[in-house]
Amino acid sequence: MALDVDRVRSHFPSLRSGVAHFDGPGGSQTPEVVARAVADTMTSSISNRGTVTPAERRADGVVLEARAAIGDLLGADPRGVVFGRSATELTFHLARTLSTGWGPGDEVVVSRLDHDANVRPWVLAAEARGATVRWVAFDPATGELDASDVAAVVSDRTRLVAVTAASNLIGTRPDLPAIADVAHDAGALLWVDGVHATAHVSTDVPASGADFWVCSPYKFLGPHLGTLAARPELLETLHPAKLVPSTDAVPERFELGTLPYELLAGTTAAVDFLATLDGAAPDASGTRTRREALVASFAALEAHEDALLATLEERLRAVPGLTVWSNAKRRTPTLLFTVDGLDPQAVRAGLAERGVSAPAGHFYAWECSHHLGLGAGGGVRAGLAPYTSTDDVERLARGVEEIVGAER
Repeated sequence: MALDVDRVRSHFPSLRSGVAHFDGPGGSQTPEVVARAVADTMTSSISNRGTVTPAERRADGVVLEARAAIGDLLGADPRGVVFGRSATELTFHLARTLSTGWGPGDEVVVSRLDHDANVRPWVLAAEARGATVRWVAFDPATGELDASDVAAVVSDRTRLVAVTAASNLIGTRPDLPAIADVAHDAGALLWVDGVHATAHVSTDVPASGADFWVCSPYKFLGPHLGTLAARPELLETLHPAKLVPSTDAVPERFELGTLPYELLAGTTAAVDFLATLDGAAPDASGTRTRREALVASFAALEAHEDALLATLEERLRAVPGLTVWSNAKRRTPTLLFTVDGLDPQAVRAGLAERGVSAPAGHFYAWECSHHLGLGAGGGVRAGLAPYTSTDDVERLARGVEEIVGAER
């Protein structure tokens, strides 16, 4: 079924402002049902998790429901779903834990395509243990990062390979199963930053070959927090620093302090909303599970975003002096562009005056922006979302055309 964008948009109160939002890669807009789930949980009778009082059981239910929702979204075992403040925090936390066994002679592989949240935690962990960091470059002309590029730097001393499922700057989607084969053949673990990809493509963590997958609900219509998915048996082998009285059970041993129950409820609501993007809902009889509904809805979402991207890309590439840096064959609906002689922030400001939100910068993809030759200034990033309409695309394209035309 096709995605009915008018129906989808009707659920987002923020869109009543009239702004055309292309800032989803930094954080999506939020449907009313998610906000209501957060508010209802905060105002309900709730306490710390337990099994005695209704308030305790309510809190426990919220946590278990959120783990199940993320499990369905990622095709992962909910018993291996960990929650934290952000994907960045979870990566730092697990980097400290995983690196306890590293030492001189060991190696960790990072890529120049990645957000710094999937670079710096590993670089710092390696430095602290005396391990060596190996870098994987990508082709700046095509934006492609090939498994052969990873294979060229992996050795029998590699302990972990960290790579993105999709670049948050230029949208490139590397071949994860091929990279996983390279890592696993060397006896290394594969850590995948799925923050940008999870919002746009149907995710199957086991099929991807990832040992760890991190993502952020606020990038896919949910609240601000992060989540990690891994095999429970792998998590059982890891022992993070923790408080003495806190449980040693998996996945709780990785969660520091009391979980934000209201945000977990919002996360479940976001996943449930995503499962209805194709206009149908999971069947209570079980003939269409939430996982099946999510797969079908993401197929509708990809078709919707791909069609809009084709229109937007054609318009932007025709603008004199404009360079589109998103060129990989497989990528998310994310375009990074610059205009000769114009500061990206000036283009951003001009679009804002026209009611279009398309931010500019490096977006923490520090290595990627520099590898492209854009430095700290980066470019203007336009990211599509489930609520993006043809009118939004027209306003962005026309706005860029007017801004560039006024300067020529």
